[in-house]
Amino acid sequence: MDLSLLGKNALVGGASAGIGRAVAIELAALGARVTLLARTESSLQATLAALDTSQGQQHGYLVADFSDSVDLLQKVTALLEQGPIHVLVNNTGGPPGGPIVEQGAEAFLAAYHNHLICNQLLAKAVLPGMKASGYGRVVNVISTSVKEPLDNLGVSNTTRWAVAAWSKTWANEVGPFGITVNNVLPGYTRTGRLVEIIEKRAAATGQSIEAIESQFKSHVPLRRFAEPAEIASTVAFLASPAAAYINGINVPVDGGRTRSL
Repeated sequence: MDLSLLGKNALVGGASAGIGRAVAIELAALGARVTLLARTESSLQATLAALDTSQGQQHGYLVADFSDSVDLLQKVTALLEQGPIHVLVNNTGGPPGGPIVEQGAEAFLAAYHNHLICNQLLAKAVLPGMKASGYGRVVNVISTSVKEPLDNLGVSNTTRWAVAAWSKTWANEVGPFGITVNNVLPGYTRTGRLVEIIEKRAAATGQSIEAIESQFKSHVPLRRFAEPAEIASTVAFLASPAAAYINGINVPVDGGRTRSL
Protein backbone atom coordinates (compact mmCIF):
# COMPACT_ATOMS: atom_id res chain seq x y z
CA MET A 1 0.00 0.00 0.00
CA ASP A 2 1.45 3.36 -1.04
CA LEU A 3 1.02 5.80 1.82
CA SER A 4 4.08 7.90 1.09
CA LEU A 5 3.63 11.66 0.82
CA LEU A 6 7.29 12.32 0.16
CA GLY A 7 7.61 15.31 -2.16
CA LYS A 8 4.07 16.49 -1.44
CA ASN A 9 3.15 19.80 0.19
CA ALA A 10 0.30 19.90 2.70
CA LEU A 11 -1.64 22.80 4.22
CA VAL A 12 -3.41 21.92 7.47
CA GLY A 13 -5.98 24.18 9.10
CA GLY A 14 -6.51 24.37 12.84
CA ALA A 15 -3.06 22.85 13.26
CA SER A 16 -2.23 24.41 16.62
CA ALA A 17 -4.16 21.85 18.70
CA GLY A 18 -6.41 18.81 18.75
CA ILE A 19 -7.24 17.01 15.53
CA GLY A 20 -5.45 19.53 13.30
CA ARG A 21 -2.21 19.14 15.24
CA ALA A 22 -2.47 15.36 15.08
CA VAL A 23 -3.12 15.49 11.32
CA ALA A 24 -0.04 17.64 10.76
CA ILE A 25 2.10 15.22 12.75
CA GLU A 26 0.79 12.23 10.78
CA LEU A 27 1.25 13.85 7.37
CA ALA A 28 4.81 14.82 8.25
CA ALA A 29 5.51 11.25 9.37
CA LEU A 30 4.44 10.09 5.89
CA GLY A 31 6.94 12.45 4.31
CA ALA A 32 4.89 15.54 3.48
CA ARG A 33 6.18 19.08 3.81
CA VAL A 34 3.57 20.61 6.10
CA THR A 35 2.45 24.21 6.46
CA LEU A 36 0.49 24.73 9.64
CA LEU A 37 -2.38 27.22 9.67
CA ALA A 38 -3.98 28.72 12.78
CA ARG A 39 -4.25 32.02 14.63
CA THR A 40 -2.00 31.46 17.68
CA GLU A 41 1.68 31.66 16.80
CA SER A 42 3.04 30.20 20.02
CA SER A 43 0.89 27.08 19.59
CA LEU A 44 1.89 26.79 15.95
CA GLN A 45 5.54 26.92 16.95
CA ALA A 46 4.95 24.12 19.46
CA THR A 47 3.32 21.97 16.77
CA LEU A 48 6.11 22.80 14.31
CA ALA A 49 8.68 21.49 16.78
CA ALA A 50 6.80 18.17 16.96
CA LEU A 51 6.85 17.48 13.20
CA ASP A 52 9.00 14.72 11.71
CA THR A 53 11.86 15.99 9.53
CA SER A 54 13.65 12.67 9.08
CA GLN A 55 12.91 12.58 5.35
CA GLY A 56 14.42 16.00 4.72
CA GLN A 57 11.21 18.02 4.88
CA GLN A 58 11.19 21.66 5.86
CA HIS A 59 7.92 22.63 7.50
CA GLY A 60 6.44 26.05 8.19
CA TYR A 61 3.38 27.87 9.44
CA LEU A 62 0.99 30.72 8.66
CA VAL A 63 -0.63 32.82 11.38
CA ALA A 64 -4.13 33.73 10.22
CA ASP A 65 -7.59 34.20 11.66
CA PHE A 66 -10.40 32.80 9.55
CA SER A 67 -12.61 35.73 10.50
CA ASP A 68 -10.34 37.84 8.26
CA SER A 69 -10.62 36.05 4.93
CA VAL A 70 -8.80 38.81 3.03
CA ASP A 71 -5.68 38.39 5.16
CA LEU A 72 -6.01 34.60 4.99
CA LEU A 73 -6.12 34.58 1.20
CA GLN A 74 -3.18 36.97 0.92
CA LYS A 75 -1.01 34.75 3.11
CA VAL A 76 -1.98 31.56 1.30
CA THR A 77 -1.38 33.21 -2.08
CA ALA A 78 2.11 34.18 -0.94
CA LEU A 79 2.71 30.60 0.22
CA LEU A 80 1.71 29.25 -3.20
CA GLU A 81 4.43 31.33 -4.83
CA GLN A 82 6.85 28.87 -3.24
CA GLY A 83 5.17 25.84 -4.82
CA PRO A 84 1.84 24.00 -5.12
CA ILE A 85 -0.19 22.55 -2.29
CA HIS A 86 -1.00 18.90 -3.01
CA VAL A 87 -2.97 18.17 0.19
CA LEU A 88 -5.44 20.63 1.73
CA VAL A 89 -6.95 19.75 5.09
CA ASN A 90 -9.84 22.05 5.96
CA ASN A 91 -10.24 21.97 9.71
CA THR A 92 -11.76 24.79 11.76
CA GLY A 93 -12.97 24.97 15.35
CA GLY A 94 -16.70 24.42 15.69
CA PRO A 95 -19.21 27.22 16.32
CA PRO A 96 -20.44 27.85 19.89
CA GLY A 97 -23.13 25.48 21.09
CA GLY A 98 -26.70 26.16 22.08
CA PRO A 99 -30.27 25.47 20.91
CA ILE A 100 -30.92 26.64 17.37
CA VAL A 101 -34.01 28.61 18.42
CA GLU A 102 -31.81 30.90 20.52
CA GLN A 103 -29.36 31.77 17.73
CA GLY A 104 -29.32 35.03 15.83
CA ALA A 105 -28.41 35.56 12.21
CA GLU A 106 -24.91 36.70 13.16
CA ALA A 107 -24.07 33.28 14.60
CA PHE A 108 -24.93 31.56 11.30
CA LEU A 109 -23.12 34.18 9.22
CA ALA A 110 -19.95 33.85 11.30
CA ALA A 111 -20.00 30.05 11.12
CA TYR A 112 -20.67 29.99 7.37
CA HIS A 113 -17.85 32.45 6.80
CA ASN A 114 -15.26 30.60 8.91
CA HIS A 115 -16.15 27.18 7.52
CA LEU A 116 -17.83 27.29 4.14
CA ILE A 117 -16.46 30.55 2.71
CA CYS A 118 -12.89 30.00 3.91
CA ASN A 119 -12.97 26.41 2.62
CA GLN A 120 -13.99 27.79 -0.77
CA LEU A 121 -11.24 30.41 -0.78
CA LEU A 122 -8.56 27.89 0.15
CA ALA A 123 -9.73 25.22 -2.28
CA LYS A 124 -9.90 27.69 -5.17
CA ALA A 125 -6.43 28.97 -4.32
CA VAL A 126 -4.77 25.54 -4.34
CA LEU A 127 -6.71 24.06 -7.27
CA PRO A 128 -4.47 25.31 -10.12
CA GLY A 129 -1.39 23.80 -8.47
CA MET A 130 -3.14 20.50 -7.91
CA LYS A 131 -4.18 20.38 -11.56
CA ALA A 132 -0.70 21.25 -12.80
CA SER A 133 1.05 18.70 -10.58
CA GLY A 134 -1.42 15.92 -11.28
CA TYR A 135 -2.05 15.28 -7.58
CA GLY A 136 -4.72 16.71 -5.32
CA ARG A 137 -6.39 15.75 -2.08
CA VAL A 138 -8.89 17.91 -0.20
CA VAL A 139 -9.97 16.48 3.13
CA ASN A 140 -12.54 18.32 5.24
CA VAL A 141 -12.77 17.54 8.94
CA ILE A 142 -16.40 18.15 9.81
CA SER A 143 -18.77 16.17 12.06
CA THR A 144 -21.07 13.17 12.35
CA SER A 145 -23.86 15.76 12.54
CA VAL A 146 -24.04 15.61 8.72
CA LYS A 147 -25.65 12.20 9.31
CA GLU A 148 -27.40 12.80 12.63
CA PRO A 149 -27.83 16.35 14.02
CA LEU A 150 -26.40 16.72 17.51
CA ASP A 151 -28.40 18.22 20.36
CA ASN A 152 -27.58 21.81 21.35
CA LEU A 153 -25.29 22.33 18.36
CA GLY A 154 -27.79 23.96 16.02
CA VAL A 155 -25.46 26.36 14.22
CA SER A 156 -22.79 23.68 13.89
CA ASN A 157 -25.28 21.12 12.54
CA THR A 158 -26.50 23.53 9.88
CA THR A 159 -23.03 24.66 8.86
CA ARG A 160 -21.56 21.16 8.71
CA TRP A 161 -24.34 20.04 6.36
CA ALA A 162 -23.55 22.99 4.09
CA VAL A 163 -19.87 22.02 4.03
CA ALA A 164 -20.75 18.41 3.23
CA ALA A 165 -22.87 19.50 0.25
CA TRP A 166 -20.11 21.88 -0.86
CA SER A 167 -17.58 19.05 -0.65
CA LYS A 168 -19.67 16.64 -2.71
CA THR A 169 -20.13 19.27 -5.40
CA TRP A 170 -16.38 19.91 -5.51
CA ALA A 171 -15.70 16.17 -5.73
CA ASN A 172 -17.93 15.91 -8.79
CA GLU A 173 -16.31 18.88 -10.53
CA VAL A 174 -12.61 18.24 -9.86
CA GLY A 175 -12.66 14.44 -10.09
CA PRO A 176 -11.81 14.51 -13.82
CA PHE A 177 -8.46 16.07 -12.90
CA GLY A 178 -7.56 13.22 -10.54
CA ILE A 179 -8.32 15.37 -7.50
CA THR A 180 -10.35 13.86 -4.67
CA VAL A 181 -12.47 15.64 -2.08
CA ASN A 182 -13.66 13.77 1.00
CA ASN A 183 -15.00 14.42 4.49
CA VAL A 184 -13.90 12.88 7.76
CA LEU A 185 -16.58 12.90 10.46
CA PRO A 186 -15.08 12.63 13.94
CA GLY A 187 -17.20 11.34 16.77
CA TYR A 188 -16.49 12.10 20.41
CA THR A 189 -12.77 12.92 20.31
CA ARG A 190 -10.62 13.87 23.29
CA THR A 191 -10.04 17.53 22.38
CA GLY A 192 -10.59 20.90 24.01
CA ARG A 193 -13.89 21.16 22.14
CA LEU A 194 -15.24 17.98 23.76
CA VAL A 195 -14.03 19.09 27.19
CA GLU A 196 -15.91 22.37 26.75
CA ILE A 197 -19.12 20.62 25.72
CA ILE A 198 -18.94 18.20 28.66
CA GLU A 199 -18.21 20.97 31.16
CA LYS A 200 -21.17 23.02 29.92
CA ARG A 201 -23.47 19.99 30.09
CA ALA A 202 -22.29 19.26 33.64
CA ALA A 203 -22.86 22.86 34.71
CA ALA A 204 -26.33 22.95 33.15
CA THR A 205 -27.48 19.68 34.71
CA GLY A 206 -25.65 19.76 38.03
CA GLN A 207 -24.06 16.41 37.30
CA SER A 208 -20.38 15.64 37.63
CA ILE A 209 -18.05 15.74 34.65
CA GLU A 210 -17.40 12.02 35.17
CA ALA A 211 -21.13 11.29 34.96
CA ILE A 212 -21.49 13.25 31.74
CA GLU A 213 -18.47 11.50 30.23
CA SER A 214 -20.00 8.14 31.10
CA GLN A 215 -23.27 9.15 29.43
CA PHE A 216 -21.43 10.17 26.26
CA LYS A 217 -19.40 6.96 26.18
CA SER A 218 -22.52 4.85 26.67
CA HIS A 219 -23.67 5.90 23.19
CA VAL A 220 -20.44 4.63 21.61
CA PRO A 221 -20.24 0.87 20.96
CA LEU A 222 -16.49 0.98 21.70
CA ARG A 223 -17.30 2.69 25.02
CA ARG A 224 -14.51 5.26 24.80
CA PHE A 225 -13.56 8.57 23.22
CA ALA A 226 -11.30 8.73 20.18
CA GLU A 227 -7.81 10.12 20.42
CA PRO A 228 -6.94 12.88 17.90
CA ALA A 229 -4.32 10.59 16.33
CA GLU A 230 -7.05 8.12 15.38
CA ILE A 231 -8.86 10.78 13.38
CA ALA A 232 -5.55 11.90 11.88
CA SER A 233 -4.82 8.40 10.58
CA THR A 234 -7.99 8.46 8.52
CA VAL A 235 -7.22 11.92 7.15
CA ALA A 236 -3.70 10.83 6.24
CA PHE A 237 -4.96 7.74 4.42
CA LEU A 238 -7.37 9.84 2.33
CA ALA A 239 -4.48 12.19 1.53
CA SER A 240 -2.26 9.34 0.33
CA PRO A 241 -1.83 7.73 -3.09
CA ALA A 242 -3.53 4.61 -1.72
CA ALA A 243 -6.86 6.48 -1.58
CA ALA A 244 -6.78 7.67 -5.19
CA TYR A 245 -10.17 6.10 -6.06
CA ILE A 246 -12.01 7.28 -2.95
CA ASN A 247 -13.90 10.46 -3.77
CA GLY A 248 -16.93 12.40 -2.57
CA ILE A 249 -17.66 10.42 0.58
CA ASN A 250 -18.25 10.98 4.29
CA VAL A 251 -16.15 8.78 6.57
CA PRO A 252 -17.41 8.57 10.17
CA VAL A 253 -14.64 7.89 12.69
CA ASP A 254 -16.84 7.58 15.73
CA GLY A 255 -16.47 4.14 17.27
CA GLY A 256 -19.83 3.13 15.78
CA ARG A 257 -21.89 5.84 17.50
CA THR A 258 -23.66 7.02 14.34
CA ARG A 259 -26.65 4.73 13.87
CA SER A 260 -27.19 5.41 10.17
CA LEU A 261 -25.20 3.68 7.43
